[in-house]
Amino acid sequence: QRDFGPVRVWGTIGWIMANWILTLLRVNYNTEGAGYIDAFVLAGVFSLTMALFSLRLPHTPPSREAADPLAFRRALALLRDRNYLYFFLIAFVVATELQLYYVLTFPYLQTIGPAVGINSENLPAWMTIGQIAEILTMAALLPYALARWGVRKSMLLGILAWPIRYVIFALVWMLHESTPGIIWVAVGSLALHGFCYVFFFVVAFIYTDMVAPKDIRTSAQSLINVAVLGIGLFGGSIFAGWLKEICTAGEITDYGTVFAVPALVTTLCAVIFWAVFREPDSAAEVTT
Repeated sequence: QRDFGPVRVWGTIGWIMANWILTLLRVNYNTEGAGYIDAFVLAGVFSLTMALFSLRLPHTPPSREAADPLAFRRALALLRDRNYLYFFLIAFVVATELQLYYVLTFPYLQTIGPAVGINSENLPAWMTIGQIAEILTMAALLPYALARWGVRKSMLLGILAWPIRYVIFALVWMLHESTPGIIWVAVGSLALHGFCYVFFFVVAFIYTDMVAPKDIRTSAQSLINVAVLGIGLFGGSIFAGWLKEICTAGEITDYGTVFAVPALVTTLCAVIFWAVFREPDSAAEVTT
């Protein structure tokens, strides 16, 4: 409750800085080449820097007197609770749709953006609109929403932001040739990422911390992370590539159809979540 926000926000700041640095390199030094090689070189430099920095971290070996060395089994037992199972499955499905934003928004805006001066050189900086909104949402709106609306309504708001954004992407694609100015609506909708990510994934981690007994919270967080940010994103990457492929004829991708699919999937997730999920009053209500 005290440390998560201030620590987590630096991951978002790092995301923003990487995109801005990449944009500066492309605009000032023309580093962009075939296959976006500059992005991979920059990522490699950051990774090596982080590895060297990690060598200077304090020595923190795991405790030899762990309360339960098989705590992961009890974390799996959280799934016996019907509410947590519903939440877990819906979080997994929504995570697969996240990759359509991460993987396909760049080529989508790269296709329609030149009409308003957005291209592959400056697009990484434009994409950080989503992360800037994420910081503002996490700092200003999340504490208010959780305190007044609770987990269920906050997460529903997060899920609903997804189809709204994807519908905007699809509509802008259909209208951008006749109305070039509408492209700015798609760019502005990147700010919905603040609601999409914070009100769903961050609240999901907070909810997991609420319902998991204290001695297995770390294992419970690992479980939801593996399912959502691990398997979910991996499956979503494959799905995004497959969907783009079947919606591409020659060199033209029909992004209207591409983004209509995750819009439908996330809308169904929102309806199912609202129908079946009930927020427990306390962790004691969760069967472990």
